[in-house]
Amino acid sequence: MDINAMRQERARLAKQARGILDIAQAASRSITGEEEAEFDRLMEDADKIERTIEREEKLRGQEKRIADLNPPKDEPNGPDSGGEQERQARAWSAFLRDGRAALSQEHARALNMGSDPEGGYLVAPPQWVQQLLQAVDDEVPLRQLATVMPLTEGESLGVPTLETDLGDADWTSEVATGNQDDALRFGGRELSPNPLAKRVKISRTLLRRAAMDPEQIVRDRLSYKFAVTQEKAFMTGDGNKKPLGLFTASTQGISTSRDVVTGSATDVTADGLIDAKYTLKPQYWSRARWLWHRDAIKRIRKLKDLNGVYVWQAGLASDRPDSILDVPYVVSEWVPNTFTTGLYVGMIADFSYYWVVDALDMEVQRLVELYAEKNQVGFIGRLETDAMPVLEEAFVRIKTS
Repeated sequence: MDINAMRQERARLAKQARGILDIAQAASRSITGEEEAEFDRLMEDADKIERTIEREEKLRGQEKRIADLNPPKDEPNGPDSGGEQERQARAWSAFLRDGRAALSQEHARALNMGSDPEGGYLVAPPQWVQQLLQAVDDEVPLRQLATVMPLTEGESLGVPTLETDLGDADWTSEVATGNQDDALRFGGRELSPNPLAKRVKISRTLLRRAAMDPEQIVRDRLSYKFAVTQEKAFMTGDGNKKPLGLFTASTQGISTSRDVVTGSATDVTADGLIDAKYTLKPQYWSRARWLWHRDAIKRIRKLKDLNGVYVWQAGLASDRPDSILDVPYVVSEWVPNTFTTGLYVGMIADFSYYWVVDALDMEVQRLVELYAEKNQVGFIGRLETDAMPVLEEAFVRIKTS
């Protein structure tokens, strides 16, 4: 698959869509219903190509990670490391299908990381856990932009903050020291990973007969549910035993002082976007991103600034993504998208100041007997995480007027 050719085709469709709007503007009229339908069709086709590109890039990345984890046997350390991983994978698959009774002595040695004498669970091989966590990263766009840190010691992570800065220096004489300033004050943020769990039930018949590896089934379903739950909390979580979301006004995260109105009670305006961008200090622009729901992007694609220039620009190369006012954007299904008076609809920020803290412990629990009457096996995945904005100056939240 030629990704560059697909990008060029996507740019061609975007150019045709732009031409529709240019013709209407040149005639000093609004676009007709037929033109709007054609515009939407072109942009929908462009979006389909973009999703295909994203899937292909994700697949190539996954294939590279798998290749890195399983080096060819003619490479240094290949036979030893690859053989151990393969033995662990076989043992784990046997356990998923038929339980502890199916494990041979070789399997038991391969999975000697931890076990419950009562027959409850085994810890997955390291390769399985790494792939699960990576799948979560792929599913959640904000995680890729945030600062993610493991918590290896203690129950929480403390983040020191500068709450009040000193005043400006004083112009004075050679022997004087200026006025004493006692304004400097420090504070702190605390991130305490909270438990996140999900249970999946799978038919024993499916586990036994499935053409697809049941390990893959369990991993995909758990990674999807973990990704969705975290993404929702990263956006709108209230911070009570869950992450503090970006669109939750809080003095502990982003207060209402960082809100900028769109310029309309029911829509986004070009002036509102310009106000939002320039509320963010230019020091943050190099790493800044817009964050929108796709419904908002659909509206923004038709906007022009006061000079008649489209605020949305299509990226033509892999190192030049789509942008709004020269700032790239990301899209999440869980960004608020109700365009009525006084509601949040988007954001521009340097998301490296959104911190995610993960506890390292990850376990998969197998429920052998609980669903036996229904010929099912249960799996419970567990993860502990917390997240919050740690510097509100790096965020500008956008709300309707």
